[in-house]
Amino acid sequence: MTQNKQIVRVRFAPSPTGHLHIGGVRTALFNYLFAKSMGGTFILRIEDTDETRSTAESTKAIFEGMKWLGLTWDEGPFYQSEQADKGIYKKYIDKLLADGKAYHCYCTPEELDEARKLAMKEKRPPKYGGKCRNLSDDDKKKFEAEGRKPTVRFKMPEDGFVEFEDLVRGIVKFENKTLTDLVIQKASGYPTYNFAVVIDDALMKMTHIIRGDDHISNTPSQLNIYDALGFERPIMGHLSMIHGADGTKLSKRHGATSVVEYKNKGYLPQALKNYLALLGWATEDSQQIFAEGELEKKFDIKGCQKSPAVFDDVKLDWMNGEYIRNLFTKELKELAMPFIEEAGLDISNFSSEKLETIIVLEQEKYKTLKEIPELISFFFTPLKFEEKVSNKVLVKEGTKDILQKIYEIYSGFETFSEKELETKTKSFIADNNFKMGQVFQPLRGAVSGRSNGPALFKMLECFGKDEVLKRLQNAISISK
Repeated sequence: MTQNKQIVRVRFAPSPTGHLHIGGVRTALFNYLFAKSMGGTFILRIEDTDETRSTAESTKAIFEGMKWLGLTWDEGPFYQSEQADKGIYKKYIDKLLADGKAYHCYCTPEELDEARKLAMKEKRPPKYGGKCRNLSDDDKKKFEAEGRKPTVRFKMPEDGFVEFEDLVRGIVKFENKTLTDLVIQKASGYPTYNFAVVIDDALMKMTHIIRGDDHISNTPSQLNIYDALGFERPIMGHLSMIHGADGTKLSKRHGATSVVEYKNKGYLPQALKNYLALLGWATEDSQQIFAEGELEKKFDIKGCQKSPAVFDDVKLDWMNGEYIRNLFTKELKELAMPFIEEAGLDISNFSSEKLETIIVLEQEKYKTLKEIPELISFFFTPLKFEEKVSNKVLVKEGTKDILQKIYEIYSGFETFSEKELETKTKSFIADNNFKMGQVFQPLRGAVSGRSNGPALFKMLECFGKDEVLKRLQNAISISK
């Protein structure tokens, strides 16, 4: 099953019928990592043969999501619709018809539905019964005279079995008699997915097909088409599904499933890429965080697991926070700016350097970039006291006197630096036998309006002497 590293060719082939979702991008990522780890080629192909549902908007979203995650393709994008327009698929359909390995089917959707219902009622597999498999020329002419437009079905072998060795699941075997004569060309003349994908993969010389295990039921039929056309079979690998925390297949009801949604929620692409790599795959030592370029070197498909992977929002938030904590100050500010602007914070009175200082104050707490505006908003908005601050902290007996004395001490400061603020405030606490909380809590609440926040004295330094004194005066006026 091993192949020369130089000839490995894999692809990601999404249908542009919606946004790039988490399951799809995980498949893209594993193909990308497999190609990079093997020194191979990663190809992007857009499977847009669904004329009614494929859209340019969805195609654009696929490109945007992949580029954001850094999943750069080596070849493509290629479009199935362009292949269809060139008559590539028709050439091979005509060959199968000529060889007696495919046939025209004149059954109407209503007739097929009726047959399906009857099979289910009689507790038989609801597969196509082969009604048109051996039609005479007279039968065909009769149906055509009725205005019926035929589909083309592949003539599945009636005995024997299909066996392949899956990269993830090992030996997989299907009996041919359980397979249906699948439609390979629609009445419109367009190929179906199961046929077009075989032709594309064969002509593009794909060596490995790595995809979700929801496709495993398609594999025996596709391999039979490979055999019928004399194409060399690729090596197959079916990745485990992704489930939500409730054990069901990941869907919109579990939260964001589109890659763009995660971008808009403030996740870093390198964090999401790292997290997705661990959904159904692991290194021997269960490494969790990977440096830039490390995944590409360490990925080994042998580490893929058969059991469903569980998407854990808590773990993703933790991992994203780890990546945020490792950002340099300027980089964090640049990434935070779109979210700050979206939140409507007025930062016009703050220099770039001061804004950077404010943003990094809470860097240890951020789990997503989207949290940043709320956690720093009190620097840029009129003072508003939390209920806990106004109803508990500021109304405690003796708070007014403490804040008044702090105001007097701070009024005499020259540098108003973090170090000076901390030294003088702690000296005041020691000289008056106060506990830290007796002073720190009302001081924080008076200046920020909040009971929790960044390092107290660094926060005061960022506000500046004039603003701190003004806010202390306001708090003193309502304190006891």
